[in-house]
Amino acid sequence: MDIAIMGAGLSGLACAITLERNGITPTIFEKRSKVGDRFVNGEVLLSIFTRPVHDCIAWLSEEYGIYLNPTSNIHKLELFSKHEKAIIEGQLGFSNIRGREQDSFESQLEQQTKSAIYYNSEETYEQLLSKYSHVVLATGDGAYAKKTRNYREDLTVSIKGATVKGSFDRYTVMTWLDYDLAPYGYCFFIPFSEKEANFSIALPDLPENEEVNINDLWNLFHEKVRSQFKQELQITDQFQITRYPIGICESGRIGNTFYVGNCFGTMMPFMGFEQYESILSGVYAAYDLCGLGKYEDLMKPLRQSYEDSLVLRRSIEQLSNKGLDRIIHSLQGYWGAKLFQTKTINPLKVASYLLRPYIKIKKGVTS
Repeated sequence: MDIAIMGAGLSGLACAITLERNGITPTIFEKRSKVGDRFVNGEVLLSIFTRPVHDCIAWLSEEYGIYLNPTSNIHKLELFSKHEKAIIEGQLGFSNIRGREQDSFESQLEQQTKSAIYYNSEETYEQLLSKYSHVVLATGDGAYAKKTRNYREDLTVSIKGATVKGSFDRYTVMTWLDYDLAPYGYCFFIPFSEKEANFSIALPDLPENEEVNINDLWNLFHEKVRSQFKQELQITDQFQITRYPIGICESGRIGNTFYVGNCFGTMMPFMGFEQYESILSGVYAAYDLCGLGKYEDLMKPLRQSYEDSLVLRRSIEQLSNKGLDRIIHSLQGYWGAKLFQTKTINPLKVASYLLRPYIKIKKGVTS
């Protein structure tokens, strides 16, 4: 059995590590010049989105032999709407760096991988399929899934962000649900350390946002953050993504081809989280190849998480700032702590179940 992995991101490297642990050495093809050769940004792993797993870093190491060191654990989450603020405290998850950094998750996984990685690869999926018995598509987006007519696109999103210098509490992450800043979208502020942080704005490409200029909103958000921190926040790096597709494969496996990571559809539509799901998809593809399970069966919970997240995405698109204020207000105090700290229920699943009938009735309403 000769296995080619197309893409050396989270899912592709997790797949390779798992195959190696089971005595199989794949060959990895990466179109970029090195692992993590992309823009730098901060991301988070919030335990509220990984239920029933509470500590996903410990779970990945203990269950799958995937070892990751985040930049920090998250002890405080500050949530802002236009007029309200909620503070949630506790062991809420982890923050980390992605991209061109030696401590990025991609770089950490590369150090655990023994398989050969061919960089600057121009090999196409079709070429690999003719040379190898199995191909794992871990290309980081749904382009090949679309090409093979195996993709349901649900929305696209445009994102702009920057790395800034300043003085920060690395244990605190901030997010804004304020349609004056990001109509139907969201904003994040994620520290890398006490001296560096990333802030970004994400806008779904809805008809209502056709006349919206993301650069104008980003400048407004930048000024708001500077005012809030009372710091200059010097920009050292920037990135921008236009119309990034979010969707999911109809089939996780077709013949001897496996779709993993964002090529499968692990990007969650609600707030854009996907790291944990991407890594698991790579592990599950390797399990199937090693005869340890069926990929489609193993991916059912992740597929359901995607659908639940999509319900929340459609729900938030129907709210106004007044509705967002009510939600953030309700999260301050007992109910917010209960929601984020509970280990016995999956808040994403419960919220999706409760909102599905509303979405069917109110679809298309935005006020």
